[in-house]
Amino acid sequence: MTAIERSRVVAVVGTGTMGQGIAQVALVAGHPVRLYDALPGRAQQAAEAVGTRLDRLTEKGRLDPGARDSAKARLLPAADLSELADAALVVEAVLEQLAVKQELFAALEDIVADDCLLATNTSSLSVTAVAGALRHPGRFVGLHFFNPAPLLPLVEVVSGHATEETTATRAWATAAAWGKTPVRCADTPGFIVNRVARPFYAEALRLYEERAADPATIDAVLRESGGFRMGPFELTDLIGQDVNEAVTRSVWESFFQDPKFTPSLAQRRLVESGGLGRKSGRGWFSYEDGATAPVPHTAPPADPPSSVVVQGELFAAGVLPELIEEAGIEVIRKEDAVPGFPGWLELPCGTRLFLTDGEAADSSDLRLIHFDLALDYRTATRIALAPSATVAGESLRTAVGLFQALGKQVSVIADVPGMIVGRTVAMLVDFALDAEARGVAAAEDIDTAMRLGVNYPRGPLDWGAELGADRTLYLLERLHEEYPSGRYAASQALRRRAAAEVASEGAGS
Repeated sequence: MTAIERSRVVAVVGTGTMGQGIAQVALVAGHPVRLYDALPGRAQQAAEAVGTRLDRLTEKGRLDPGARDSAKARLLPAADLSELADAALVVEAVLEQLAVKQELFAALEDIVADDCLLATNTSSLSVTAVAGALRHPGRFVGLHFFNPAPLLPLVEVVSGHATEETTATRAWATAAAWGKTPVRCADTPGFIVNRVARPFYAEALRLYEERAADPATIDAVLRESGGFRMGPFELTDLIGQDVNEAVTRSVWESFFQDPKFTPSLAQRRLVESGGLGRKSGRGWFSYEDGATAPVPHTAPPADPPSSVVVQGELFAAGVLPELIEEAGIEVIRKEDAVPGFPGWLELPCGTRLFLTDGEAADSSDLRLIHFDLALDYRTATRIALAPSATVAGESLRTAVGLFQALGKQVSVIADVPGMIVGRTVAMLVDFALDAEARGVAAAEDIDTAMRLGVNYPRGPLDWGAELGADRTLYLLERLHEEYPSGRYAASQALRRRAAAEVASEGAGS
């Protein structure tokens, strides 16, 4: 199925930020575009605003003057829905209210031709439900653009229960022809991105509620160790705390209050207090004039050990012995650990450093310090440490000095199971595997959506493959023991993947 021809009209209903952005994308792609809004005069104002954006693109050298003039000539405001009769595609970007959308599409169905595709840009409502009032729901599809639509490449192409395959395929091809990166997904709460991304926010809020660390430190660890573009607290301040909390609550309610999607009381209280983020001047952080930038907790300089014993396999942290040697610290390797079980680093004082595995440090009788997961230990600029209560202050300082010698800043956090990056990534991997297994989207589309839609440093399925399903499952099982609410209960998809890994390793041994 080919894309909609560039000579055919694309209509956009709703002239807010998203509507204007989608109209701009279709215009630059070469389509005649009609803008409609139920409020008189709004379509004309939106057309002028889009024209101004095209002017700015030309001033910056991103759009040829001739192309700009041609695009402006193809953009027409519509005073009545009947003026959209010749559209080949109508994209709706109105209020996120089911009744409003259903009424609009019922009216459009009586106006447009039978071959016209009808699409909603909803991010929170069911595509199936929006199409439920139509006589011919097979031509209805979700086209979920991300804001700002002209800049962000991802488009989720959502098939409702009645969406015909030819409809979804043509919508996908059209988005691709517009220079976007479309991904196919089923009509599930949150689609791909807003479903799989929930743990990124939820675990940070849970850690804050447990007083593991303050928001600035949690953000810094996820950025500088986990490789995420922004931390969850600064990101939700940018999105709007009310918007993010509403999406979380909507997904939770759509999944019949599944504990995996439980909203945060701390975030609810922040919203109730008026702390909506940047748009209100304060959220988790202050944005008022003269406000100081948030500063993460960073341990003061400390002396490194003269030597470190490396015992057994460090799995995802396997590069650490090499980095320690490069820092001029003697590495004494011992291989008498049990194969397949996690190894450790041992300081001269006898304190052991383990990669976080989902258990609290205090659950062991040993003097130990957990260190957090990193996307890449060589390039990470910060590492979080969580000591058990039995670790002496001097031992902790030596551990801090060890990672500082590797060029890392160190944040010491409370002894919480899974720490910050470890539990967040494990949950993202589990959510992604579960989405794939349930037919929400193909693995490649899930990873693409998470990289492009929310700028994750790598797709969760790709990350999970590197970490290993067995290790990810072990971490979640330990978290489930610590918090037996169902929140951390591993999906069947992860359990099956882990079992397959173990069987494969056994066959190859």
